[in-house]
Amino acid sequence: MAGTASPPPRGAGAGDGGLADRDAELAGSQGARGRQPPTPDPSPRRGGEEVADRIREAAAAKTPLRIVGGNTKAFYGRQTAGEPLSLAGHRGIIDYDPSELVVVARAGTPLAEIEARLAECGQRLAFEPPRLGPGSTIGGVVAAGLSGPRRPFAGAVRDCVLGATILDGRGQVLRFGGQVFKNVAGFDAFRLQAGALGCLGVILEVSIRVTPNPRREIALAFEIESEAARLRVCKLMGRPTPISGAFHDGVRLHLRLAGGEAGVEALGAELGGEAEPLGFWDQVRDLTHPALMSGPLWRLSLPQTAPIPVLGDVLAWDWAGSQVWLRSDRPAAEIWQGAATAGGHATLFRGAAPGAEVFQPLAAALLALHQRLKAAFDPAGVLNPGRMYEAL
Repeated sequence: MAGTASPPPRGAGAGDGGLADRDAELAGSQGARGRQPPTPDPSPRRGGEEVADRIREAAAAKTPLRIVGGNTKAFYGRQTAGEPLSLAGHRGIIDYDPSELVVVARAGTPLAEIEARLAECGQRLAFEPPRLGPGSTIGGVVAAGLSGPRRPFAGAVRDCVLGATILDGRGQVLRFGGQVFKNVAGFDAFRLQAGALGCLGVILEVSIRVTPNPRREIALAFEIESEAARLRVCKLMGRPTPISGAFHDGVRLHLRLAGGEAGVEALGAELGGEAEPLGFWDQVRDLTHPALMSGPLWRLSLPQTAPIPVLGDVLAWDWAGSQVWLRSDRPAAEIWQGAATAGGHATLFRGAAPGAEVFQPLAAALLALHQRLKAAFDPAGVLNPGRMYEAL
């Protein structure tokens, strides 16, 4: 849905040292071939049926439901009331074949469990979702639609979701998409679930495209001010490079290079800079960098080449300059207008007052389209009502 869309343009794709390096990387990371055994789950069908029964009862009584997985993203979006509908028990990896680069899991499966299984086979989630707590689930990851620092180089959450099984507001099971990238068929309704915050359905299962781990990965830091750093990164992204992260903390530019050994070593030698631990990027990914830890936090999504509007204190930027983190005491309407003028949108990511809007206001025609979608998927309006916008 539009309120949590990622920034407008994607940057140039990340490259590596050439086709030979890339083929070697793929071969090395898929050494443990063959379909992996599913996670044991004594009652997967019963879990889904119990959730469906709760939704039917709520729809009949017009009782709002608040969808909960690990509850690690309760701060994100508008605060809503409703009876909790927990998906935490509906968990388990259903299917994972490393040779197909696809994992299928139930919504309540912990993100940590999925990433551990992928790591055993030398693979990972391309979009690098923030790990906002040990309870984070794959359903919450998709519903929130949040991507990490690899987003401009590897794609967003919605780009990696191949299919989904959901329960609509009638308690009916709907299946969209597929499990193999080349076989995905049908209307892309499953992509609507990425960033919809549960307003369009309760996610039961998702199939997600994964990617091999790189052969080589390094982190570099440079003493360069913010605007000069954005220009430098922009120029680098005009050609194939193995850049997989570009973050500025207000003082220094941090780059991460990942790919084939030859490509990473060549660009590292060209750029210079100061080597730093790869662990630094965990702070960027998980939004625990000190620059982002205090007070209300605005998130601006902008075209990479657009000047950052003067709306408050720029704390940091990520996504090669497309995601800007801001602290400001200006009225929300002024920040939304400034972001729109720059060609992007703004979200009060953290620190909203109860009942306040947090996402960029929608134009009347777009809001009407969102309302029609909500009515089609959730006619009784019981699934996370008002979580994105009061009118939804």
